[in-house]
Amino acid sequence: MVNTDFLAAAVASVFVVVNPIGNIPIFYSLTLGYDDATKKRVISKVFWITLGALVMFGLLGTAIFALYGITLPAFEIAGGILLFSTSFSMLHGENPKSKTTVEDRDEALERESIGIVPLGIPLFAGPGAITTVIIFSGEAGSLVNLSFVMVAILVTALASYFSLRYSAPLFNRLGRMGAMAFSRIEGILLSALAIQFIITGIIAIVHTI
Repeated sequence: MVNTDFLAAAVASVFVVVNPIGNIPIFYSLTLGYDDATKKRVISKVFWITLGALVMFGLLGTAIFALYGITLPAFEIAGGILLFSTSFSMLHGENPKSKTTVEDRDEALERESIGIVPLGIPLFAGPGAITTVIIFSGEAGSLVNLSFVMVAILVTALASYFSLRYSAPLFNRLGRMGAMAFSRIEGILLSALAIQFIITGIIAIVHTI
């Protein structure tokens, strides 16, 4: 018999912790000034990194942590540091340039990397999402339930893709100055999120000790 309760719980939990809708403002702020083609490539990276990372940890999470001696608190602290670095740039108005000349191809490739860090990891596929996936995979108890966890990951990754792909209309009426002001506000929020990641990791380490 299909355990629909487990499926519903997995989809709801993974979706809520990844929070595709809530991450839209941060994505907009980080990609302010990017052309459409670059944004699409960034979104594609976010999708594949989110999907790949969560599936990998869902299948191999506990084994990977044990193999390399990595703890989740360490991951939270590292992710917080990466996010704080990004938020610091946002607070100082260091937004990416919009030019895409031949001379700027290397720069464009570097800018696209935000789809991997910090958007893909640790914002979308962050410590909370990884923990949730590992817990549900551990509680699956059968291949059917494990496949439900994979379905939950796929649904959430697709929701993330489409929420970012169509995020622009939400900000069309802000204007350039409004978008810059919004970017600085989001920089503050992102820095708070980064600090929270770090605090959570430190507290977990202290409790372990």
